[in-house]
Formats: sequence, C-alpha cells, structure tokens
Amino acid sequence: MKNKNDIKNKKKKTKKHKKLKKILLVISLILLIFGGVFAYKVHLNGGGLAGMLATVVGHDQNTKKNLGEFRALILGISTDQVGVELTDTIMVASYNPNTQKATLLSIPRDTYTGKNTARATAYEKINALYGRKHRPDETLEAVNELTGLNIEYYVVVKTEALIKLVDAIGGVTFNVPIDMDYDDDGQDLHIHLKAGEQKLDGDKAEQVVRFRHNNDMTSFPSEYGDNDIGRMRTQRDFIMQVIKQLAKPENIFKIGEILEIAKEDLITNVDINVAKDYIPYAVEFDTENLLTATLPGTVPSLKSTNGVSIYVVNKNEAKELIEEIFHNRDIVETENETSNNSEAENSKTENNTTSNNITANNTTSQTQQTINKSDIKLEVLNGSGENSSLQKVVKQLEGAGYKVTRTGTTNTTSKTTIADKKGIKETYLKNIKDVIGVGVISSSESSSSKVDITIVIGADYK
Repeated sequence: MKNKNDIKNKKKKTKKHKKLKKILLVISLILLIFGGVFAYKVHLNGGGLAGMLATVVGHDQNTKKNLGEFRALILGISTDQVGVELTDTIMVASYNPNTQKATLLSIPRDTYTGKNTARATAYEKINALYGRKHRPDETLEAVNELTGLNIEYYVVVKTEALIKLVDAIGGVTFNVPIDMDYDDDGQDLHIHLKAGEQKLDGDKAEQVVRFRHNNDMTSFPSEYGDNDIGRMRTQRDFIMQVIKQLAKPENIFKIGEILEIAKEDLITNVDINVAKDYIPYAVEFDTENLLTATLPGTVPSLKSTNGVSIYVVNKNEAKELIEEIFHNRDIVETENETSNNSEAENSKTENNTTSNNITANNTTSQTQQTINKSDIKLEVLNGSGENSSLQKVVKQLEGAGYKVTRTGTTNTTSKTTIADKKGIKETYLKNIKDVIGVGVISSSESSSSKVDITIVIGADYK
C-alpha cells in the first residue's frame, strides 16, 4: 500500500503540472494573439521584408502612402592630403518609396558657379565650395541654383566610409571598364586594376571611383566618356552594385555595423526619423528602376575662361533633363480616349457651345486661334502631401470642361503653380486658377513637352 504522504505529494505534483499547463497555455495564447496581430500588420504593410521592417518601426498601411520623394545631395570627399578635402563626387539622389523608382544625377566637379566665365577662378568651381569652409550647405545652395530642385538634405561621404562600408558588406562584384594604372604620391593614391568583372574590397573600390586617367594620360574610350565624364559614369555604376549588395539578406543584419560607420564617417542633416521612414521600403528596391544621368553642359576653351578649365551647364538642356528624370518619372498617363461616336457628339456640342471656347497663342505662326477647353492637354501633379487633393483638382477641372491627360505625384511644395508649356494666353491660365481657387501662374515653355499646361498642387490648396 502506498504511503499517505506519497499520495499527497503526487496530488500536489499533479496540481502543479495543471497550473503550469494553464500558465503555458495562457502564454501561448498571448504569443499567438500578438503574433497574429504582428503578422496581420506586416500583411497590411505590404508583406515581405519591407512589411516586417515597417511594422517593427511602427508604420501602418498609410505611412508609405504619405511619403513623398526623398532627395539628397551626395558629396564624396577625399581626405588623403592633410588639411585638404577635395570633392571628387557630386550627385543628386532621389527615391520614391511608392513607385520604387530612383534617380542619380552626376554634377561635374568643374561645374562653374560664378557669374562671369571670362574671369573664372578655380575657387568658383563647384568642387571647391565645400573645401573652403567645410560647409555642405554652400554646395547644396549652388546645386539647387543649377537644378531648381529645392533639395533639403545632404550627405557627405568621406573616403574612409566607402572603404569600411564595402568591407563590411563582404566586397562588391564590379566590372572594371578598363585597365587602370595611376599614381599620385602627393595624395598617396595608387590605382592598379585590370579590366573585367571581379570582387573589389574597400581599398580597390576607392581606386575604381577615383580613377580619371592613367599615368600616360590615356583615359576611358570616348564612347564611354573620358576623364571626369567617365569617372562619373563609373561612380554611378558602382553605386548600383553597392545597392544590390546591400539588399542581400545577409547584409540586412549588419545594419548596426553600417550605422556605426555612418556615425563616424558621414556628415548629414538627414534626421534619424526621416531615415527610419524610408529605409523599410528601400530594402526591396530594384536597381533596374534606377535612372542615371549627367547634368548637360560644355567645356569652353581656356582662352575664353581666364585659363581655368571649367564646365558650363547648358541651362535649357538641364531644365529639360531635370523635368524628365525627376518630375515626369512618376507621371501616369490617364485613359482619355473616346469612341468615334462620342467624339462626333462632343464636336457637335462644342460647335453649339461658345462658353467653353478660349483663345490661345499660336507660337509658330504668331496668330491666334479659337480652341475648346477639352483640346488643351493638362497635366496635374500632386505636391500637396495630401492624397485626396489630386482627385479633387482633377474633378474640379473636368467638371469645368477641361481635359486632364496626365496625373502623377511630385515633391512636396508649399505653393500651387500653373505652368504654361506652350504659350497659352493668360486668360486661359487665370480661368484655371479661378476653377481650383489658388495658384501662381508662370511660364515654362518647352517645345518637347507632351502637355500644354502643368499644374502642381501645393500645400496651399484646400
């Protein structure tokens, strides 16, 4: 027969086991609920790695929708010479998390920022601005003047940061375009690389992005772009490969090491909260959506520039390029095609209705012709920061008889603008302003524009 104490002890153990099971069951249910809620939030945030990271940092399904295009000036600084910091790389970078499109625009380091090229000095080159006072905001101001982009952020990347970053992510596979053989004892810069695809460590990465020409003054082939033009192309191509490497799963977990590198060797005015908003979505960026270009311009003869080698930006070409790669990338063509019967019916109605008629300038013949509102191609871009503004404006314009052929999003702006692209008469522009109730009228004529008027909705639209 079992001892009474043994029976009591067995009952106590049984009770303890039951309590433990209940506790474990409650914990499991709590974890299941929290896990389910987390998984649901990840799903709402788009799923995948981006959705998970967005959920971890506290985003909801509306966070990404409210994010505009992020733009920043990137300055690559070499620090080989004591007391001298040269700006070897000047780029404008943009990224739109909603369209997953990005742009890199290179600005030649010899770009002239002065007023009179006949009296040019080396101190007026854009690459000299940072070195004078170590103030990136001066270079930022000059770039905004050249591009009209109103960029707010800057990132100054020192040579040490590039070397450490490439080593931290395990090197970068890159196709070196030509044999490179260059030595500069003054900067302690020695570049010796063979052409072809290879894995570059941090030291070799620095060699690739700083190469302009060989010791014998030969450079990249003309079709690639020699000297500075070739170097800028190589820099953009290399950055694309760095982005691909960074996006690999094994490097996501090196974020702590990467942030430490940034803390030591980056100078930036990008707030941590701003970075936190964009990083979760950037991990799924596809470099196929990266558009690259160089600010267009010419190199005048030394005789005309006070003996100083400078690069003069072509303002007209630059304006068209900026419009195409920064503003027009996110524009979506809307379906405004009608059947032949509808067109005939509309035409009949238009002929009987004079209130919708408007006079516009004919820029080729210098005469005027009477056209209908629906004949004018309108482009509406939302820069208000409010998703609902775009639909409201389009509805107002179409309700007044206008035809909107293109819509899209653009960088957030405070003022609504109505830009004339094709020499439309001012009475028409004022009429549009009356319809939407706000707007600054401006002229921005462009023969290559696909629309007649571009309306950018600002934060002042209510």
